[in-house]
This record gives sequence, C-alpha cells and structure tokens, in this order.
Amino acid sequence: MSEPTTDYTDTLTIPEPKENLKHPLESYIRSERFPHIWCSSCGIGTIVTAYISGLQKSGLDPEKVAVVSGIGCSGRAAGYLRLDSFHSTHGRALPFATGLALGNPELKVSVISGDGDIAAIGGNHFIHSARRNIDLNIICINNFNYAMTGGQAGPTTPLEANASTTPYGCYEYPFNLPFLAESSGAVYVARWTALHIRRLTNAISEALQKPGFSFIEIISPCPTLYARRNRLGTGLDTMKFYHDSATIQHGADTREVDIEYQKKIIVGKFVDKDKPTFTEARDTFLNKKLGDQYVPYRRPNNGH
Repeated sequence: MSEPTTDYTDTLTIPEPKENLKHPLESYIRSERFPHIWCSSCGIGTIVTAYISGLQKSGLDPEKVAVVSGIGCSGRAAGYLRLDSFHSTHGRALPFATGLALGNPELKVSVISGDGDIAAIGGNHFIHSARRNIDLNIICINNFNYAMTGGQAGPTTPLEANASTTPYGCYEYPFNLPFLAESSGAVYVARWTALHIRRLTNAISEALQKPGFSFIEIISPCPTLYARRNRLGTGLDTMKFYHDSATIQHGADTREVDIEYQKKIIVGKFVDKDKPTFTEARDTFLNKKLGDQYVPYRRPNNGH
C-alpha cells in the first residue's frame, strides 16, 4: 500500500514580491559587470563589502571619492565599485592616485590592490608616497602570492611556503608591510584579516577620514593557489586558522609583526598619528619663503 501524500500548498504562504527591492549596497556596485572573477571563498569580495560599509560609515560624499587599482585579482575591485574608479597599469596605482589627489584636493583617493602590485613592482612608489605623506588611503590585500598569474612567490610569501616558483619552499625574506609603511612615513597603519569584517570596516572608516597616507594590510585567503599548493584546506579552513591564530595587539611595535608560515598573525591598529600632509607642508613652506608671491593651487570651479 502506497504512503499517502500530503499537500502542503494550503498551509504555505508565499509572500508577494516587493517592487524595487534593492540590495543595501547596490548603489555602490556595478552589478552589470557581474558575475565577478574571484574564486569561491576568496576574501576579496568580503573586503570590498567592508570597504563600502566603511565608506558609508565615514560620512564622506561618494561623489568626492575615487578608487584606483593596479593589476591582479585585487585590482579588479575598482572596476566593480560604482565610484570614480580607475584600473591602472601594473605597479602604477600609487603614482596615478597621487596625480588625482594633487590635481583635485577635494577628492579622497583610495588604492585597492594586492601585495604584489603595491609592494613588488609598485614598491618604489609605495615608499615615496608614504614619505611625502600624500593624502591617500591604501588597502593592500595580501594573499601571499601572485594569484592571478599562477601562484608565484612574491614580496610577502612567508619563508618555507610553497609557490609555483619555489616548489620546495620559499627562501626569500618577505616584507613586513606595516613596518615598511610606518618607517616610510605613513600616519595610519593597521592590519586585519578577511575574517575580522567588523573591525576592518571600522579601520577603513577611520583611514578614509585620516588626512595623509593611511595603510591597511588585509590578510586574505587564496584557496585556489596558495592554500592548495600548501595543502591548507578550504577557504573555510583558512578562516578558522585566522580565528585561532590572529592576535589583536593595538599599538604593537611594527618591527615585531612579521608573519611566519602558518604561525600567529598579529593584527590591530599599530599607528595613528598626525603630521602635515604633502600639500599642507608645501603650502606652509612656500608661503613662508615667498609670502604674497606664493599662490596655492586651487582647482577651478568649472572642473577644467
């Protein structure tokens, strides 16, 4: 004898579709460019969400915010954000952003890119932008390898980590990016992981409101290449590692926050200080030297 079937349609309430239902971040996203290129469980999408939330929290006018990126997985972020956004050549995001910041001082300019783009081919621009204290906000997404081009070792790959160019383990000493940023002149330096989404959002909001060169390093999973080559499991396994291994130490000495292979990661806000930005220092110095003869640059009202 067959089992009787139960018809649940009489008790099931199907809500009417709401008109004009929008995602709360839709106005900041170029959804027409989706689906995005990022791998499943990559942390970049989460970080872009944190950036948008941080921008909203900062109170800045989106019409006066520009985002620049370079080449790489992280460099695609600018193209998905519905802001004035620019996808520059490899390693040249910072000089491009510097030109925007100096050409239109009303803009708040962010650079969202990867550890290779910012600290390898773009490393020279990075240290000099920080040295000059250009009014820039740098979001450096660090996944420890050149993920878009095959998983080669880069300037942040930990010692012993496996990469396509170091199949027996990396033997090059990596950069300590927070120390590099602080020693070069950054006025705001922080590090979080893609797991610390609430704290990261707050840091981005703070950094966007900070005059001068601010730098946030974000440790992000690369499940397709870095994690697979090092047999670290899934993206969820990486997030669990962040949960178990990240130690919050606000104000930590940046000389002591190196990242070793699969060991604890020190996160937090390390530097938050004030000093004149490049434009403030320039105007003060030249006004002192030239007096009334010095005319500070002002962007014309017509925008040309």
